[in-house]
Amino acid sequence: MSSIRFQSVHKILGDRQVLQDLSLEVGPGERVAILGPSGCGKTTLLRLAAGLIAPDQGRIEINGIPVAEDGRNLIEPEDRQVGMVFQDLALWPHLTVSGNLAFGLKVKGTPKQERLSRIHEMLQLVHMESRAHARPAQLSGGEQQRVALARALVLQPKILVMDEPLSSLDEDLRAELRSEILKWHREIGFTLLYVTHDRGEASTMGQRILTMKNGSIQ
Repeated sequence: MSSIRFQSVHKILGDRQVLQDLSLEVGPGERVAILGPSGCGKTTLLRLAAGLIAPDQGRIEINGIPVAEDGRNLIEPEDRQVGMVFQDLALWPHLTVSGNLAFGLKVKGTPKQERLSRIHEMLQLVHMESRAHARPAQLSGGEQQRVALARALVLQPKILVMDEPLSSLDEDLRAELRSEILKWHREIGFTLLYVTHDRGEASTMGQRILTMKNGSIQ
């Protein structure tokens, strides 16, 4: 059974055909890197997987269950077990590090003690336990990136989709965080869809590399 399956997916945004007859299967625990020029549909593919938008035509399945089809989301984002790390990180500036991690757990109704335990465990995993009470503006770029990753992982997703998450960092820090993400993948076992412009990064992060152009996989 596939972890993610796109079947003949089409998506129009505004007056532009962003995805055209796109089909894709990703196996459980697989790491797939997606390359392609700006505007080719990479981010749209991730947003469809996460349930932030619905396909105009076609079908999306996650772990064998239909989640979207022909203009409708059948399962809402919070019920898909898909975590997403955005290019701009999208941390909530008014919340502390712990508060950012707690937000999604509260939405899901996670009991307080379990919530605290999972936040503590995740902050240890990303080496941010000493910054639990800091706000995003008080963090370095690398620390913010770790918080964004922890916020996605604390929900224990089966699938993690990442949209050029390291593009704003210097090369040394990017290399360090790439190694960390691969380590977390080994320890946790999530399926990874990783969008990047960098061919070298794609080779590191993906067991398989896909190239997109004009809304389809080449």
